[in-house]
Amino acid sequence: MPPQQLLLITIRRAWPALLGLSVVASCVSTNAAVMDSSVKLAPTCADGVAMFTTADKVGRDYQEIAILNSKGESGWTSEKGMYESQKRKAASLGANAIIINNINEPKAGTKIIGSLLGTGAERKGSAVAIYIPSDSARTRTACAARKP
Repeated sequence: MPPQQLLLITIRRAWPALLGLSVVASCVSTNAAVMDSSVKLAPTCADGVAMFTTADKVGRDYQEIAILNSKGESGWTSEKGMYESQKRKAASLGANAIIINNINEPKAGTKIIGSLLGTGAERKGSAVAIYIPSDSARTRTACAARKP
């Protein structure tokens, strides 16, 4: 079989899986409202971003970097997926932790109407991306361990 034909067959077989991966990866989107645009931190990795449920649990001095807002279709988005999206966005801003505010689930009626209309219903969440200076060593270690 000619290599071109073999390549075409491989692409035809692989595209549904690639499409599925792109749909799953794009189910949650997170945007950031940066608090102080003069603060420039080097990006980190999502593995280096700690999660806190309240500001009291941080227990150290920190600087607020950005407010994070996430949304995703409730049928395709898990809470874990939303938190991971927030961690990736925080890491891209150089934050090394997030304080989770809340996740709002769509009401049952909204889910039913969205299902009937084929539009879905959005799950929304928010968090605050923070930088903890005294935690920078932990972040470096976590990100270094991630690299091959």
